[in-house]
Amino acid sequence: MGRVRLEDVARLAGVSMKTVSNVVHRHPHVSEPTRERVQRAIDDLGYRPNAIGRRLATGRTGLLSFAFCDVGLPYFAELVGVVYREAAARGYRLLLEQTGYSADDERAALTGGESALVDGMLFQPSVMSAVEIAQLRTDVPIVLLGERPAPLTLDHVMIDNVAAATEVTMHLAALGRRRIGFLGHEPQRQTETSRQRLLGYQYGLERAGLRLDMSLLVARDEVTAAGAAAALGAALDAGLVVDALVCRDDLAAAGGLRALHERGIAVPETVAITGWDDVQMASYTHPTLTSVAPDTGELVRVALDLLEERMGGYDGLGRHRITPYELRIRDSAPAGVRAVAAAS
Repeated sequence: MGRVRLEDVARLAGVSMKTVSNVVHRHPHVSEPTRERVQRAIDDLGYRPNAIGRRLATGRTGLLSFAFCDVGLPYFAELVGVVYREAAARGYRLLLEQTGYSADDERAALTGGESALVDGMLFQPSVMSAVEIAQLRTDVPIVLLGERPAPLTLDHVMIDNVAAATEVTMHLAALGRRRIGFLGHEPQRQTETSRQRLLGYQYGLERAGLRLDMSLLVARDEVTAAGAAAALGAALDAGLVVDALVCRDDLAAAGGLRALHERGIAVPETVAITGWDDVQMASYTHPTLTSVAPDTGELVRVALDLLEERMGGYDGLGRHRITPYELRIRDSAPAGVRAVAAAS
């Protein structure tokens, strides 16, 4: 069977092509019975609007894209779901682009053929600098997410990583912990995410009256739980002594829990441990994980609000928005549990 056309849907539903177009574009002035009849015809025929044709007719395709580094990371896997639901509620479909920590793939996401099909883009860079992004800016409206600096011309939405890392470090210090380590940053090419979280960790130590000890920083070779477990295990076996760990993310915390368990080190009695991102698994580790929880719902709503304003013609300087987070206290670092012995 050939491609189903708009007129085929109109003929089956017994309405005009304009009415079918109004239903497809979710215009509000269509009666509910008519909308249901047209939708049944769309479903029965398997009609799919042509994005290029829609752009020629309306100037819009109804498509947004979201470009980010790695869908295998739990934070991004869950963030995709939030973006998808919020975009769908606003009448958009979503195109995903994984950039894999590659500057070439990030450039391709901004300038490739797919960019001609979308009305706007959410982009979380992991490699490209603000200057590079500004130089490659296309006519497609873009809102940046994440910790990397943004060009003056682009909108940017993030949480305050420095403030959150300061808060979680001070929480551990308030439990009486005095040898607070940091687990999971990169040993060679440090990301902006790690830089900000390490900076907040240092601020938290200073505010708690504790000295920064570089020997308590444990890097990992890869952004996985296994990488964190191997790194912490090797450090502990080499004589590292900590009574708390701020972990760069929940994967690092999960790996840390494994390494501590394998050596019979009790959490939180001997070592309290915190994660970051509050992904689903944080509620199911043993013990459950205290974690920094970004308000991803608010982050995505703010980003799409800004994007829709850009798509509607706003052309002012870039706007910078900080969205909320909270520290979710669970069993790995509960209030009131003080250290009983140092790990050795």
